[in-house]
Amino acid sequence: MSDVVQPFALTRPAHVRAAHLIVSDLAAVSDFYRKIIGLQVIEKPPSGDVLGVRGQPLLTLTTGTGVSRAPRNAAGLFHTAFLVPDRQELAHWLAHAAHNNVQLDGASDHLVSEAIYLSDPEGNGIEVYRDRKPEEWTYHPDGTVAMATERLNLQELYNSAPKQSWNGMADGTAIGHIHLQVGDIPEADAFYRDVLGLKIMARYPGASFFATGDYHHHIAANIWNSRGAKAREGNMTGLSDYTVRFNDKAALDSAVAALDAQEIATTKTAEGFSLRDPWGIGLTLAA
Repeated sequence: MSDVVQPFALTRPAHVRAAHLIVSDLAAVSDFYRKIIGLQVIEKPPSGDVLGVRGQPLLTLTTGTGVSRAPRNAAGLFHTAFLVPDRQELAHWLAHAAHNNVQLDGASDHLVSEAIYLSDPEGNGIEVYRDRKPEEWTYHPDGTVAMATERLNLQELYNSAPKQSWNGMADGTAIGHIHLQVGDIPEADAFYRDVLGLKIMARYPGASFFATGDYHHHIAANIWNSRGAKAREGNMTGLSDYTVRFNDKAALDSAVAALDAQEIATTKTAEGFSLRDPWGIGLTLAA
């Protein structure tokens, strides 16, 4: 991605870099992310596949013995959100999905972005979206950003798609944000805002949207399906863990110090600092 202009989301003090899903049927799920979402296999470790765009890892899929399907109301993933470079790329992906009879779960104009929703073969939520330019966003006096859920005209978007064949996700595609299912919003606020230092950029009933550097959200958490959910079991399908990359090492040091002050256990690894959130979702903080 060195010769590609990075999206606003990735230039902030911290952003989501990659996600890791546990799956039951590795072949079927990997096939879906390759053929439908447009990722490429970058590595094939013994337990799974690492997929991404133009050599940039975005999604790791692993499986194993004794994996059980997570119930819909379990804590974990609401969706992984793939951010494409522009509206033309979103339209091009939509045309590809339409030509392959992909079932969509919805589509919305969120004022800051335009988003299309679907699910993989094991029910893991996916968002494919493009951001409007930050100068087109409306910020409130308290620094939060105006977001809504309005109808997205899919026919108009489809009609604007390039007519040439689609060859997978464009260079510069990234995970723009990750949206979690949690058991309690005040507890999520206490962890993601008060400990990790993210700012609440918007609230919906039953959801908080967190970010750094005035992005609309890098991480979201809701209780729409999962109110009261307890910690995940280790052998559940769905979101095992994800990585937050700090562009600002001081912000990483501050987050690690806050974790230490709260006596939240972290493990130093080659990638960064590994921990679990209040619902057992793995998280690596890296710089």
